Amino acid sequence: MPKDPQAITTANAWLKEISTTLNLDPQEATELTGELLELTREVAHNRTRPGAPLTAFLVGLASRDLDDARANIAAIRKLI
Repeated sequence: MPKDPQAITTANAWLKEISTTLNLDPQEATELTGELLELTREVAHNRTRPGAPLTAFLVGLASRDLDDARANIAAIRKLI
């Protein structure tokens, strides 16, 4: 997770803007910001840098809800 709290605030503002465009709940869109940033950091440092954002995309694609997303993040972490 970024050490700069402003980075999270800025990211969440962007995610809320995108979620409105995509007809998603802004609260749900920002619920896992920290977990996804940590996951993509781990992927970038331990597996493949270009695969990091694509991993986050696949988490979203495979997840029906926040509980699914959390389970998918945990499953991917076991592979890293």
